[in-house]
Amino acid sequence: MNDERDPPEIPLEPFPVHRQESPFPPLYESLPPGPGDPYSDWNQTADAHDLAVAHDAARENRLAALGRFAFPPAPPLDDEGLAARDRRWTSRTIVVIAAFLLVFNAVSPLNWSRQQAPSWLQGTVQQISEVWVGQLAVFAVDMPRQGAREAWMAARDARFIGQEPAAPVP
Repeated sequence: MNDERDPPEIPLEPFPVHRQESPFPPLYESLPPGPGDPYSDWNQTADAHDLAVAHDAARENRLAALGRFAFPPAPPLDDEGLAARDRRWTSRTIVVIAAFLLVFNAVSPLNWSRQQAPSWLQGTVQQISEVWVGQLAVFAVDMPRQGAREAWMAARDARFIGQEPAAPVP
């Protein structure tokens, strides 16, 4: 099925050598060595990281170099330092979560206090919670919780066609 309009078939090799009919550029090894050029460009003493370090050093900001000189990096942490860092991370995480819950789930302490037996602690928690929930209601931070609760109640009360209505929940 050779047609006159078809290009001539060129055998493609995995590593083509320089031939006039090859569509690939010539390889370095296939060219004759020039005066003073080694046959191969491989340098036994070359390190791949030398170029990047030299390139970065040439472009480094002088202020950054001064900062590295004025404030050298700290030595690596020992086991006690690592444990202290982990404790700080854990403490900060617990504080952030507690603050998040106090803002966006402020009604929970109020509901908890209403379920407890009457006492001084229960009364104090209930009064503080009522004030806190009232203050946060001004900013409407309880709207996502109320929306999620209404969606849950609607899903719980949903019934198939012909099914008896859900029993009322006290």
